[in-house]
Amino acid sequence: MDYKKNNTSPELKNEIKDIVDLILSDYEKGRDVDQMDVFNQPDRDAVKDIVIKLIRIIYPGYYRDKVYKSYNDNNRIAVVIEDVIYNLQKQIAIAFHHSPEYKDAQDETLDCGARCITHEFFKQIPKIREYVDTDLQACYDGDPAAYSKGEIILSYPGLTASTINRIAHELYLLKVPLIPRMMTEYAHSKTGIDIHPGATIGKYFMIDHGTGIVIGETSVIGEHVKMYQGVTIGGLSTRGGQSLKGVKRHPTIEDNVTIYSGASILGGETVIGEGTVIGANAFITASVPAGSRVSMKNQ
Repeated sequence: MDYKKNNTSPELKNEIKDIVDLILSDYEKGRDVDQMDVFNQPDRDAVKDIVIKLIRIIYPGYYRDKVYKSYNDNNRIAVVIEDVIYNLQKQIAIAFHHSPEYKDAQDETLDCGARCITHEFFKQIPKIREYVDTDLQACYDGDPAAYSKGEIILSYPGLTASTINRIAHELYLLKVPLIPRMMTEYAHSKTGIDIHPGATIGKYFMIDHGTGIVIGETSVIGEHVKMYQGVTIGGLSTRGGQSLKGVKRHPTIEDNVTIYSGASILGGETVIGEGTVIGANAFITASVPAGSRVSMKNQ
């Protein structure tokens, strides 16, 4: 059999053309999945690259840069900062096409708005680093298996997820469309930890192990909170769909709370009082007073 000849036969060409025409005609139905304006969508790879470089900025002595070479540390970091400013501004301007505030705005307006927000975000970097430093301290103090803070920075998924969330949260507060969620979903894919960028999280936040943790958009978490793998801080019900947008759907966790593996705490009116310990696999849909101990006992 002459494969090469058969591969270019008129019959095969016509068959492929029919398939291509079928799919192209399917794009003409006017559905959300049919839009083809790819240049008005933020670039996932570019956003991922921005996150990676922001982590280098936050931890300047832990991640080597294979692109920029410099004998002067300040110069090395300055180049990375300028690179991220340029690329983040570009992605935010694209993301503004998804914001009602910028509907039908001219490119000059989009660029101006993106520049202002990008600069405002970078002014929050010292605040982000302050919070991240407390998370690092909490991880070190709370885990006897940690032999150094460098080990935590370079290998603990919980700190990676919380660091990216603190970056994304500041962009969320600045009302940047799409990009904060893209950042936290990158963290989710990398660590197995799903924290919505809208969640408000206090200092000294520790995630131990972390796989399977879910923290919803309207969650409020206080300081010195420790959380183990498989914990859900979620909504009690989402049957209302879009009508629940903007409503507090997720719990409040007050200071000095420990939540062990597999626990589910649900509902926007649920408050876990200060100093409470939630045992493994507990299922909670109502508030718990301060200083409580909640556990699931074997029957």
